[in-house]
Amino acid sequence: MTLKPITEAFSIWMATVAGWLVALSDRRGPGRNVRLIEEEGGRFKVEIVRKRGSVTSPRERIRIVDGAVVGALPAPVKSALQGSRAELVLRPGRFLSRPLELPKRAGEFIEGIVRAQIDRLTPWTANEAAYGWTAPQQLGDRIQVTVIATARALVAPYLQALAALGAGSVQVSTVPDGTDPKAAPVRVLEHVERGALDMRRIQRLLTAVFLVTGLGAFAALLVAQYVTDSLDAEQQELTRRVSEQRALMRRDGSGGASLTQGALSVRKWETASTVVVVEALSQVLPDHTYVTELRVEGDKLQVIGITRDAPSLIRLLEQSPFFFQATFFAPTTRSPGDPGERFHIEARIKPVFT
Repeated sequence: MTLKPITEAFSIWMATVAGWLVALSDRRGPGRNVRLIEEEGGRFKVEIVRKRGSVTSPRERIRIVDGAVVGALPAPVKSALQGSRAELVLRPGRFLSRPLELPKRAGEFIEGIVRAQIDRLTPWTANEAAYGWTAPQQLGDRIQVTVIATARALVAPYLQALAALGAGSVQVSTVPDGTDPKAAPVRVLEHVERGALDMRRIQRLLTAVFLVTGLGAFAALLVAQYVTDSLDAEQQELTRRVSEQRALMRRDGSGGASLTQGALSVRKWETASTVVVVEALSQVLPDHTYVTELRVEGDKLQVIGITRDAPSLIRLLEQSPFFFQATFFAPTTRSPGDPGERFHIEARIKPVFT
């Protein structure tokens, strides 16, 4: 089994979570937007969107060449750009369009899937491309999206110019060919200034948190296992010491007792309790084994029941610290109505219960 499918699934999941966080930050971002719509001749029409949805369109047009605005910037536009969210709507001729069909259930993970497939659909890698996708369209049991992409180097001069004018963030988008010009643009790139949320930075941070948490959980598991083993060893040592002290106290206090009473006392302490034997047996037998009859006579145990694999029970009893000399005292049979083999096993009980 290769790790590539797991790595891709993890990357898609992290990209989806990072996208949710960026979207949440966007909804809490600045309430004033400035929209720049590209026209013929490399000019941009400016629209100032206020908090209440009103749009103001100054008469002036601006041009951006080699990362700078050509000519004097109108005062209303310059004031509106300070700390605002700028939306740069480029002409569709600057972008490459590619259809992508996906299973219907992949709609929740489109962002991660497109990022993983961008180098196959376009001449650029995910780090070199500015890309987005249209709303999914139903095609029976599948969906289709149109991936819109261009090179980051093409939009970099516009980002540089708007950042120099004080824009808090810049969103690059376009309206694909063949769609309604008034339709919502497709976002292909989100550029934020220092201090704002960035999707790649969030994704790296989430990955680091996940790895640190996983390593911490693994270390805690190792410490817990070590502590458990240490406590088990201490409990066994305490049990052994208590048993020794009880035996010593019995020997010291039996001087005036009769031989019969002494023998009964020794038998009482050296003979395993039935409850303890049953508890030890329940720890040894597997889940598919059912006991129908149990006899404890002195240090001898007889068990009758039904199981899937009778020979394996002998090995399990022999490996137990509580039993030894396990054998079949009757043939193993299988009746048509039984769910398994009917076994008859006899074993000796070790004197470890005292």
